[in-house]
Amino acid sequence: MTDTDHRTAMVKGLHDLATFLEANPKVPVPRYGVTVLYFPERDTDAEMIVEVDRIAALLDTVTDPDDLVHGHYKACLAFGPVNYEALAVLAARQAQHEADTSYSYCVVSGTADAL
Repeated sequence: MTDTDHRTAMVKGLHDLATFLEANPKVPVPRYGVTVLYFPERDTDAEMIVEVDRIAALLDTVTDPDDLVHGHYKACLAFGPVNYEALAVLAARQAQHEADTSYSYCVVSGTADAL
């Protein structure tokens, strides 16, 4: 699937979802909204920041410097409870996440008898 085909399918899917939800008011929707999240291709921090800055310009918004504390670089545009976010997870944060989860499959819950 080409990028154009993927984009067309994504936009159509979002329209179809909105039409479906509008036509079926008994179907619940998330209480706290929904986010369409775009991650730039994994690259150097500098390259990912450039990409998020490019998207921020397209969105006519600015990045949130408070996210840098968490190792994220993000641009966001809200449409009521629906958000579009371009998010780069910077290298140090990605490395910390990988370290934090490196033993996640090594821990077995239960009693010693279960082993």
